[in-house]
Amino acid sequence: MFKKFKIPEATIGRLTSYSRFLKEADEKGVTTVSSQQIAKATGVTPAQVRKDLAYFGEFGTRGVGYNPRELYNYIMKILGLDRRWSVAIVGAGHLGTALSLYKGFAERGFDITCIFDADPEKIGKKIAGLEVRSMEELSEKVKEYNIELGIVAVPAAAAQEVIDLMVKAGIKGIINFAPVNVTVPEDVVLRRVDLASQLEYLTYHLGETR
Repeated sequence: MFKKFKIPEATIGRLTSYSRFLKEADEKGVTTVSSQQIAKATGVTPAQVRKDLAYFGEFGTRGVGYNPRELYNYIMKILGLDRRWSVAIVGAGHLGTALSLYKGFAERGFDITCIFDADPEKIGKKIAGLEVRSMEELSEKVKEYNIELGIVAVPAAAAQEVIDLMVKAGIKGIINFAPVNVTVPEDVVLRRVDLASQLEYLTYHLGETR
């Protein structure tokens, strides 16, 4: 087990950045990278890189650096990405369609296996080669495809009901794009992505510079 104590969320986010740099370095044939190189490529300090990695053990050789492939593989294992994950998207509107077409998910080990919607006009249509299914099929398909992760791309008013159905079906990790606060049981991991609030963050800071 890697997580003997709570790891800061910011560290987990930085591990993702480190892994992308390490993969690119390995693909270029680089055999050794330093914490300084990792830091420069990911926008942090060398001390931060070493601190983040120290949460999980000792890596590399002092005065030499890290083997990109070995460190990449270890970070992917830490992140649970040494296996593939089956993901369901609920909501076949513009956002759900865009997410289902995004190739970056598959590149990182996330397979969009099902798309669901409650709109009869959308059910049966195909998006990214997948048939949009009725919400009534959710529990059945979660078991069939061993779906553990879900993405919610529905209007705010429907988000809590949809998430309740996902939890009941057995999905344990959920990303919610609906701009509303929702609740889940303690054993379910929920992340909220509010794109509008992120834009508001930008406009606030841009406004300060005027």
